[in-house]
Amino acid sequence: MKPIRTIIMGAAGRDFHNFNVFFRENKDYKVVAFTATQIPNIESRKYPTDLSGSLYPQGVPIYPEHDLVDLIEKFNVDQVIFAYSDITHEYVMHKASLILATGADFRLMGTKSTQLKSSKPVVSVCAVRTGSGKSQTTRSVSKAMIDCGYKVAVIRHPMPYGNLVKQRVQRFGSYDDLDKHDCTIEEREEYEPHLDNGVIVYAGVDYAAILKETEKEADVIIWDGGNNDIPFYISDFSIVVADPHRPGHESRYHPGETNVNLADVFVINKVDTANPENVIAVRENLYQLNPHAIVIEAASPIFLDKPEEITGKRVMVIEDGPTLTHGEMAYGAGWVAARRFGAKEIVDPRPYAIGLIKDTYKKYPNTGPILPAMGYGEAMVKDLEKTIDAADVDIVISATPIDLSRIIKVNKPMQRVRYELQEIGKPTLYDLLVKKFGKK
Repeated sequence: MKPIRTIIMGAAGRDFHNFNVFFRENKDYKVVAFTATQIPNIESRKYPTDLSGSLYPQGVPIYPEHDLVDLIEKFNVDQVIFAYSDITHEYVMHKASLILATGADFRLMGTKSTQLKSSKPVVSVCAVRTGSGKSQTTRSVSKAMIDCGYKVAVIRHPMPYGNLVKQRVQRFGSYDDLDKHDCTIEEREEYEPHLDNGVIVYAGVDYAAILKETEKEADVIIWDGGNNDIPFYISDFSIVVADPHRPGHESRYHPGETNVNLADVFVINKVDTANPENVIAVRENLYQLNPHAIVIEAASPIFLDKPEEITGKRVMVIEDGPTLTHGEMAYGAGWVAARRFGAKEIVDPRPYAIGLIKDTYKKYPNTGPILPAMGYGEAMVKDLEKTIDAADVDIVISATPIDLSRIIKVNKPMQRVRYELQEIGKPTLYDLLVKKFGKK
């Protein structure tokens, strides 16, 4: 039989993983192309020869997703794999309908085909949507396991936006490693908070190779999920974070609903800033989908060094980029801080947007009067700096998970907002982790 000719639709993460673990050395299939979306500047590249295995001596080309129908005809494609996350079920089926009309099959790949088994215990932290609060939850889990006496390492969902060969296996043990690997703002936002807590982070492209390296130095592995994707590894304990600022999204987004069905524990985060009716709605929705999971409610209290400097000032608020764009959040911790500490005005940054930042607002028109901390490459970072410099404001509030002043240099004072997970009531994550894994 001829191999099944396949295109993988992705965004430089799940797509590469599915290829590596299922297709790379599988003679029953021929992957003729990847398509790319969501992330700037990844299309028109090639999945490199050095990572593609013996069946792909020329590597695999990557095309923009908008060329998909033409590519199916050009390459006589038999099936298309959908392999990216944080997408409405309706959007997924619109893509399916488009592909089915070409004659090709449409496929979603499940855990049996794509998850790897570790020799060490794996605790996964995933979410219903981007921006639900995975990062602070993962930090809380790592602290709990360290308190139990375990040596912990985090494996982060991929963000390979640079040289894929160099990024095959990345280990981050210090801030110097962030510079060594030319990390984008988006990567630093995920890695730096773990380093602040003394936790090693692994990431990259080849997650089988990454797992082998991590197992050499960790007693317990924590999977730190990206967007609302499902874990790359079989989980011994699955924690899923939900956001009461977006009630109903528990069952409306792919593959977040899969996470809901896989969960051992739900963390309903941000209850301190959400409408109580929405908290109740999320709790009920989760119960209907997975009545066996334990529910923990939590807050994400905010901390500023000098909140008095915000009072009476015209401020610009910067939030985590993906949360505002495809995460569809209208505001975050920076907006809350500005309102709570008496800002005179939260200034709309869109009239000041320059270059690639302006393009981001065009691509995501529902992004409101907050500046997304987009930094996929040096040019975008420069445009972020120019946008801030051009704005008529007194002070900038940065609510990204990192100290943004390390990356950008602007002509305005900047206040950093920090936030951590604060669990409410019993049991806590620590209680549940001790019950599951014990103390070493």
